[in-house]
Amino acid sequence: MSRSAAIAAAEKYFDSGGFLADLARRVAIPTESQNAARGPELRAYLESEMSESLARIGASTRVFDNPRGSGGPFLIAELIEDPKRPTVLLYGHGDVIRGQENEWRTGLGPWTVRQEGERIYGRGTADNKGQHTINLAAIEAVLRTRGKLGFNLKVLIETEEETGSPGLKAFCEQHKTLLAADVLISSDGPRLSPGRPTVYLGTRGALNFTLSVDPGKGAHHSGNWGGLIANPGIILAHAIASITDARGSIRVPEWRPNTLTPAVRTALADLEIDAGPDGPRIDPDWGEPDLTPPERVFGWCSFEVLAFVTGNPERPVNAIPARASATCQLRYVVGVDANDILPALRRHLDRQGFANVKLAPARDAIFHATRLDPDSPWVKWTVSSIERTTGKKPAILPNLGGSLPNEVFAHTLGLPTVWIPHSYAACSQHAPNEHLLAPVAREALRIMAGVYWDLGEK
Repeated sequence: MSRSAAIAAAEKYFDSGGFLADLARRVAIPTESQNAARGPELRAYLESEMSESLARIGASTRVFDNPRGSGGPFLIAELIEDPKRPTVLLYGHGDVIRGQENEWRTGLGPWTVRQEGERIYGRGTADNKGQHTINLAAIEAVLRTRGKLGFNLKVLIETEEETGSPGLKAFCEQHKTLLAADVLISSDGPRLSPGRPTVYLGTRGALNFTLSVDPGKGAHHSGNWGGLIANPGIILAHAIASITDARGSIRVPEWRPNTLTPAVRTALADLEIDAGPDGPRIDPDWGEPDLTPPERVFGWCSFEVLAFVTGNPERPVNAIPARASATCQLRYVVGVDANDILPALRRHLDRQGFANVKLAPARDAIFHATRLDPDSPWVKWTVSSIERTTGKKPAILPNLGGSLPNEVFAHTLGLPTVWIPHSYAACSQHAPNEHLLAPVAREALRIMAGVYWDLGEK
């Protein structure tokens, strides 16, 4: 049997409805990790759906409690054929964000898969049930075609990624030997554009924090006190404005990385960001002025104001507000010291005269920045395999613009990390009407069948 036969088997699985059937069964399990009442569903996804699917390919599975004592469980599966052959770790997450049932378009719902044209709707179709369904089906296609994988497989599926994967690091530290591998090859997030296969090698880090001003004086009538007492909203607006210039270019020196290396620039040189017809258009005059759009999102940091509140926006009154607060975020790349992000901002605000602005982390979880060297042999091997299957040159992103718990794989487990995403940027993954594109899913099955076949070649 041949490589082309394995790819054809993956295509047949999609064309005959096998992919939609498997995906529909998985989407129907409402694994909302942000909903504390969904613990039984999270466990059922691993103990029934995933364990049974992995048993079909001969993998042994175990489900573990979360080391935090609460939170979603973990699954580890193993299929060890020959310890002398490479071992690949495949990661996925079975949890999804809240279904938002009442906000989907008429005829659609989060827990039912429905295809309309090229779009396959349902919660988790893009993030992440559809993506690990593709990978597991491609593995099965290779196994059935060749009679063996030709490499060793380990699978890790967690169920709390959508709450920041708070137990993942501790779990991987506890089970480092069980999860030992040569490389992580997994799928999550979007392609650079729907029609171009993509490989990314890490992720930007993400740190959310709050800025607030509360003089402790309460709210006071603006006619009697305007011009006499400080307005917290104005103070906070100016403090935020000091962090970037008017086009969003960062002014905090420690947030400006020095790791936009020649290898990274070369990898980004031929990229064009295209989210498809429904995606937003790039603002040409926004961000770091001397960088290309791909360099801004994949090679640089971005500061965002996620929310800003002062007074009562729903029912404003003629009063100087008592306080103001904002939730902000820094997306950062390798080269920025995660431990110094907030201290550096504190120093900056103090220098600018905003000592009265309070600064605090918005949550405990923080995603750290990671990046595999674009010149890594694993990168070149993966790109070659994808090109052989599709005839297309894949986009190589040194890191994804978004954030994933990739530091656990890159740092805790010490693995080269290669991600092959199967979604696209306008998939509505954290919104109503989440969907996967059928042509991308079919091509992804072909790509992954080729990758897994090549892994097993002598």
